[in-house]
Amino acid sequence: MADAPAADPHRRQRLKLQAVLLMAWFVLSFVLLFFARDLQFSIAGWPFNYWLAAQGGVLAFVAILAIYAAVMRRIDPEPEPEWPEAS
Repeated sequence: MADAPAADPHRRQRLKLQAVLLMAWFVLSFVLLFFARDLQFSIAGWPFNYWLAAQGGVLAFVAILAIYAAVMRRIDPEPEPEWPEAS
């Protein structure tokens, strides 16, 4: 019986992608917003730190999801459909 990691050749790529995107999410959600208090300029009449917290986090999360879907489509091939045998 084959080991699980040997049976799945794309496992390491998927784990690396997940780790990188999780780190990007952490940086964008926590680190950047923690230091956003010091950004004292405005965009369209709103303080940048408010815009970054209210809209930037959501846009970053959607971008991370889109990147994950695009990369997974490329590295994880679709399985061949299993057709029932004719009797």
